[in-house]
Amino acid sequence: MKIVFLDAKTIGDDIDLSVFDTLGEVTKYNFSTTEEAAQRSVDADVLILNKVEINEASIGNAKNLKLVCVTATGTNNLDKDYLNKRQIAWKNVAGYSTESVAQHTFALLFYLCEKLRYYDDYVKDQKYVADKMFTHFGNIFHEIAGQTWGIIGLGAIGRRVADIARGFGCRIIYYSTSGKHDAPGYNRVDFDTLLRESDIVSVHAPLNLDTQNLMNREAFAKMKRNAIFLNLGRGPIVVEKDLADALEAGEIAAAGLDVLCEEPMSAQNPLLKIQDSNKLFITPHIAWASIEARHRLMETIAGQIKDFFHL
Repeated sequence: MKIVFLDAKTIGDDIDLSVFDTLGEVTKYNFSTTEEAAQRSVDADVLILNKVEINEASIGNAKNLKLVCVTATGTNNLDKDYLNKRQIAWKNVAGYSTESVAQHTFALLFYLCEKLRYYDDYVKDQKYVADKMFTHFGNIFHEIAGQTWGIIGLGAIGRRVADIARGFGCRIIYYSTSGKHDAPGYNRVDFDTLLRESDIVSVHAPLNLDTQNLMNREAFAKMKRNAIFLNLGRGPIVVEKDLADALEAGEIAAAGLDVLCEEPMSAQNPLLKIQDSNKLFITPHIAWASIEARHRLMETIAGQIKDFFHL
């Protein structure tokens, strides 16, 4: 069996992939364009990939291909109709990063909520040296206990965030982007109510027709001026120019993002003009990527291949 990694770099160099050598002949490519994938998949029985587009252009000549494994939960890059027509199975991985993304959600929140950049700079700039008082009150912050946390998308990650936020004393409300999801123990509200009542809004939804451009100018205008917005879902759920405008106009207090519409970040991204770290904190799509989560991810992929081929 021939196993081909089309973009192995997206898993990280620090993950041991030797288990795959016990399953077959393994070839790893750091990255692959569509044209390169078309050449590299020709003899493959299994393709393992993250972001590479899988369609007729990239695998049309892959006559032996039986299984496509996506090292992620999202499968927007798969042409499922074409795969079904070719009777090629595909697998993704859900649940591997729940703890990691939930943890990063709170990292973003506390960085912004407690004005940590300001206080870190205050000390490192030696303004605290020989200060007149042991406490510096230069940038006030609030407890999140008693605040309303609105969650967009109460799937596995959203539910985990809700559970932790409840432990901090937050009131939890959520909006179901499909309109079909009910979560016992949590208060489901309509979108406008969530925007209007929430002190913290976090997105943990997939990208689809229901969520694309959901957070736009009209949505930000309905939020509290002291609200913190967090996006841990997918970049295109947010209209980035509208978010930049809302931050500059003070329509919301701050935003923390781990995902963007274009990744890596475009030089034309309108959010680049906001250099105030108290208003905007962006991390480069790392919420999913704890070492533990990536180990779980690849162990699951290996298990999927074993199960599929009855190894």
